[in-house]
Amino acid sequence: MPDQDEILNALKSVKYPGFSRDIVSFGLIKEVQANAGAVSVQLQLTSPSKEAAEQIKADCEQVLRGLSGVQQVHVDVRQPAGQPGAPGTGGPDPWAGQNRVPGVKKIVAVASGKGGVGKSTVSVNLACALKRLGQEVGLLDLDIYGPSIPLMMGLKQRPEVSGREKLVPPVNHGVRLMSIGFLLDDDQPVIWRGPMITKTIQQFLFSVEWEGLDYLLIDLPPGTGDAQLSLCQTVPLDGGVVVTTPQEASLGIVRKGIAMFQRVNVPVLGIVENMSYFVTPTGDRVEIFGHGGGRAEAARQGVPLLGEVPLFTEIREGGDQGLPVVMGAPDSAPARAFLTVGEQLLRL
Repeated sequence: MPDQDEILNALKSVKYPGFSRDIVSFGLIKEVQANAGAVSVQLQLTSPSKEAAEQIKADCEQVLRGLSGVQQVHVDVRQPAGQPGAPGTGGPDPWAGQNRVPGVKKIVAVASGKGGVGKSTVSVNLACALKRLGQEVGLLDLDIYGPSIPLMMGLKQRPEVSGREKLVPPVNHGVRLMSIGFLLDDDQPVIWRGPMITKTIQQFLFSVEWEGLDYLLIDLPPGTGDAQLSLCQTVPLDGGVVVTTPQEASLGIVRKGIAMFQRVNVPVLGIVENMSYFVTPTGDRVEIFGHGGGRAEAARQGVPLLGEVPLFTEIREGGDQGLPVVMGAPDSAPARAFLTVGEQLLRL
């Protein structure tokens, strides 16, 4: 009979539908038991997709039956309570009403445990990188209290309304955009309580013409508050990307962001280490915030390091001018750093 480690190693050959990454590295295996020729595996999926559950179940059963000494196989695939094909688990249902955004293949949230790590900078450049890599991309700014996407993407216009009475997202640099900043006058503050945040998030997801996207990136506010929870309760996310800087002060809080995704069953696709180091005009490398913390944390969490983005003046200038460096200087070293992150994301 194979032991638990051998069973998990075998299950690494089972890929999550639509991804090249396996179900073990996504953290979907919750329990493994093996006794007297019988193997039992329990999985917890993040998506309500019945098709994905059936595919994963069939693939797991096939792999497990191929192991020496295994005579009986039981695979229990669980999904968010209240969704089609999901078992009832009792108690409150945090996923009630959760639906896919029509016409969007993958939804990926970009998050950070704290402010000041360059999360929005990564979001806009990653969106542009995916566009340059041939994807149809949308970028949704859910930092309701401090929207910065309109400035960084160089666009300030009110969305039009389609014949279906949905908002038509403005487009710049080939990326469809939506932000509360498009709907407010300059310097107008947002002074809302949680229920208003939730309603706005729902409208930005389901009352906007997003159809036809390969990726909808969502720029979250820092922390683990109302916006993050409301988003995870409203739509099933295909994954989260966590942005950090190298120093321990940032890494300590980023662990909370990862834990948040894990608590709401969102796969962590990987970590981006921003402000990784600085190269002086003479070519000297200066590790202002230290270096390698993101790589070490990715290894500790068992998730990919999607990339290390150094400090470049061109990145800051591009954000201030509304021309992300990936679009303004696509062959430059700063742009290549973000393109590497985009390429890594496409491989998952």
